[in-house]
Amino acid sequence: MAGNSIGKEFVVFSFGESHGKYIGVIIDGCPAGLPFSEEDVQPELDRRIPAQLKIVSGRIEKDKVEILSGVFNGFSTGAPIAMIVANKEAISSDYEATKDLPRPGHSDYPAHVKYGGFNDYRGGGRFSGRVTVALVMAGVVAKKLLSTFDVDVLAYTKAIGKVKVDKALSHEEIRKRRYETSVRCPDSACAKAMEEAIVNVKQQGDSLGGVIECLALGVPAGIGEPLFDALDADIAKVLLLVPAVKGVEFGGGFAVAELKGSKNNDVYQMRNGKVITSTNNAGGILGGLSSGMPITVRVAIKPTSSIVKEQRTVNLLKMEDATIKVGGRHDPCVVPKAVPVVESAVAITLADHMIRAGVIPKVLKEQK
Repeated sequence: MAGNSIGKEFVVFSFGESHGKYIGVIIDGCPAGLPFSEEDVQPELDRRIPAQLKIVSGRIEKDKVEILSGVFNGFSTGAPIAMIVANKEAISSDYEATKDLPRPGHSDYPAHVKYGGFNDYRGGGRFSGRVTVALVMAGVVAKKLLSTFDVDVLAYTKAIGKVKVDKALSHEEIRKRRYETSVRCPDSACAKAMEEAIVNVKQQGDSLGGVIECLALGVPAGIGEPLFDALDADIAKVLLLVPAVKGVEFGGGFAVAELKGSKNNDVYQMRNGKVITSTNNAGGILGGLSSGMPITVRVAIKPTSSIVKEQRTVNLLKMEDATIKVGGRHDPCVVPKAVPVVESAVAITLADHMIRAGVIPKVLKEQK
């Protein structure tokens, strides 16, 4: 199954299926000398699962991380870093009755065609949101590496369904408060309305989507490799591999299509001896290169496809029309779980590009 790695200098290889023994990741290219341990990874894995159980799936994995290689005496060695978490809470029998009935909105049918029916259909197999655990583990390495060079990556829930954060949030508010609510929204009043929307739709046997915004602060100007490895192109690629992401926009996004150039252009100015722009409609990236302004990117997350409501489908064994009611345990909204995933995806891309640019060296410090 090709296509399981991303990056050129900071290379991330993901493996595992939703109901397999393990979800794992191999990171090749992490500079030697980065302080790193399982204690760095575990808190981030714990953040994937909101504490408010009524808004998430009944499948609660502990996700106890185990580092297999690439770390010695508390530091990265320069060798590939391999990490795994075990799948212990899967109930594969939930999928036996519907294995020949592709779920609407899922990859079940195209995956069946591509792999001739040999793909692991349990829980979506390789196409499940469960595999994003690998991205989160790699993201911990990337974010710690970036923080060494004063780059901070912050993601939060901006909208769930029609409930949206409309007011401006400071970077400090996002940093401190995004994980204080179960929906990963720094605005407490908005977060409460989001929780209520998820609970209501769950009671209806349906689901909701939403929007996640991610900011990268402190990225120096000139990072990126145009044309085909443009920074925004690579960020978009890794975000689109996150299950349920159906749209990506930077800065002003689609709204800039309604503006005149005189309004959309980010005017340059000097502040404290540094070139900045008065606005950031470009989202911190121009011509595929970072501009030195905060990188701002948003992703649209579709509603969870597995819902209790009866839907039409086909029976692939009998090749006839059929209906399906999806059983098992599923999130009524995957947005809260996806926040650390989006944050990790952006961090992985930035780490790769900053190593390629020579901003991050191959050895962080010499061992005495």
